[in-house]
Amino acid sequence: MLTAGLSSCSGESMEPNSDIANGKVAMEFTFSHPSQSRATETSFETGDVVGLYVSEADKTLEISGNTVNNEGLSFTGSAWKSSRNLYWDAGNYNVYAYYPRLDEISSITDLPFEVETDQRKATGSSMGGYEASDFLFASAKGIQASANPVHLQFSHIMSKISIRLIKGEDFEGELPETATVYIHNTVTEASIDMMAGVATKALRGTRKTVTARQADPTTYSAILVPQRLENRVPLIEVVMNGVSYLYESKFLFKPGIHHIVNLVIDKNPDQLKIEIGGEITNWN
Repeated sequence: MLTAGLSSCSGESMEPNSDIANGKVAMEFTFSHPSQSRATETSFETGDVVGLYVSEADKTLEISGNTVNNEGLSFTGSAWKSSRNLYWDAGNYNVYAYYPRLDEISSITDLPFEVETDQRKATGSSMGGYEASDFLFASAKGIQASANPVHLQFSHIMSKISIRLIKGEDFEGELPETATVYIHNTVTEASIDMMAGVATKALRGTRKTVTARQADPTTYSAILVPQRLENRVPLIEVVMNGVSYLYESKFLFKPGIHHIVNLVIDKNPDQLKIEIGGEITNWN
């Protein structure tokens, strides 16, 4: 469950520390956002917190009792810092990281997580609805104690959809620069396997409506739980100037994929046309 924030990826690291206490080597980490670029949405920014687990390689990751348990690493703008010093012992280890960090982990293999239904909420003193819905995951296996930082590459495990509004030939005037865009009939609850980095639609989850956030004057985006809509249902609704344009369809929301959908808006709301665009990985 992990959007994280931004700044150049080359600076998104826990700075190497050559200090050795009691013969132990300090743990150091570098993190890369899937987009490999800035923050707020494309990378990490000051104050972002990653959750970290370290377990012995021959042991199963547990909620507690690991070498490191859900440790929070905060981005300072140039480095990742924990509230206490972390050190390696001899041996091999597996490292797991996720974003955004949760205060409590109730299960390693069946962690409940839910995307926000109103993703228009902007990032401010607290995380915005869109960012809070974008769960990121990374892992590294068979790590040995070293003064060199362990590098972790994050991946999106949720699905993203972007709806581009395109003016049809018979649409009078210009498209308004503000609209409300809904994605209907998707289950917003998921179960996350923290060892595998996989999100699965909750079996008893309820279908809800997600309100997309506006990315630019004609594009609206939302983070959704990966799932397949087997039957044709009301899916995308655009409301502008008091008129509702509704598109019904089946759909497969793939994990880690950014789906692009072009909606051609004509004068008659019943003549809505759709063009399925590309699929993008490692999106911003």
